[in-house]
Amino acid sequence: MKRIVFLDYVRIFACFLVMLVHASENYYGAVGATDMVGPQAYLATEEDRLWVSVYDGFSRMSVPLFMIVSAFLLTPMKEEQTMWQFYKHRFMRILPPFFIFMLLYSTLPLLWGQIDGNTSVKDLSRILLNFPTLAGHLWFMYPLISLYLFIPVISPWLRKASAKEERFFISLFLLSTCIPYLNRFSGEVWGQCFWNEYHVLWYFSGYLGYLVLAHYIRVHLQWSRNRRLVIGMVLLVIGMIWTIYSFYVQAVPGELHSTPDIELGWAFCTINCVMLTVGAFLLFTTITAQSTSQWVTETSKLSYGMYLMHIFWLGLWVTVFKQQLQLPTVAAIPCIAVCTFITSWIATKLISFLPGSKWIIG
Repeated sequence: MKRIVFLDYVRIFACFLVMLVHASENYYGAVGATDMVGPQAYLATEEDRLWVSVYDGFSRMSVPLFMIVSAFLLTPMKEEQTMWQFYKHRFMRILPPFFIFMLLYSTLPLLWGQIDGNTSVKDLSRILLNFPTLAGHLWFMYPLISLYLFIPVISPWLRKASAKEERFFISLFLLSTCIPYLNRFSGEVWGQCFWNEYHVLWYFSGYLGYLVLAHYIRVHLQWSRNRRLVIGMVLLVIGMIWTIYSFYVQAVPGELHSTPDIELGWAFCTINCVMLTVGAFLLFTTITAQSTSQWVTETSKLSYGMYLMHIFWLGLWVTVFKQQLQLPTVAAIPCIAVCTFITSWIATKLISFLPGSKWIIG
């Protein structure tokens, strides 16, 4: 398959944003150097409140961008391909590295005392059930696997669906992304109650909406480059301001907060995050280059391995920039993210020279 240049840039951008999110999390509730924010969040100063809101809020498009890239390339699956052939091809690429890093996150931290033996044994015993204690970022793999499982199911419909039919699906998806706000301000809606979470739009909600959006953009969206630039920028700016402000207005410094409450607008399937993501993706689609530098192509190919391993490096740079150098938050967060990106790239590149490296880094 011929490489789609703008998607390489999207992958690199999204990969860096993931690291920026996790760098930011060390400023609103992380206890240890590589811990992500837990059920409760705490911002020490007004400076932390502002820059966590800005950096982390802007970066919330990272996960949906990865979803859109996968859907853009894979949907609908090839007509001559069976469901089992599709599963074999996709899962042989992502699952071996995923399980290897599950093992590494369950054992390697023993060497520097970040976890004890009991935690390691517990993590290893639960590998088939969930991600390890120190690998919270691997949550992303489960919805990605879910989308891969569903692509053969939805592909026949996507092949013959009209633009109008897809817009109807997308409209229901967009409406579903407003439900988190409705729940906050209006309580349970559309069939929700303490014994039923499956509201009327349940089957149009979640990351499946991004999958259909990606297909619609690739197949049905015939906008000119200028129109994509203008509408993409408008959606990006509105989504960005909404996403940043939704956290800032709630995250009062010096108070203990419920993380799900103050991160309401940071959920990946909220209307503002959809606007932010689609706006950014539309801007990337205006890249018309037919080729790019070797570094961009290579980094795009290495991005999966970089994502898997980056938490190992993040703690080191948190120690350097937050604890030792004590840089101001405005500088420390991007420094942590940039250095994590660079060291993850170097490590992944070195691993790529090993025989059979695809089983480790994809």
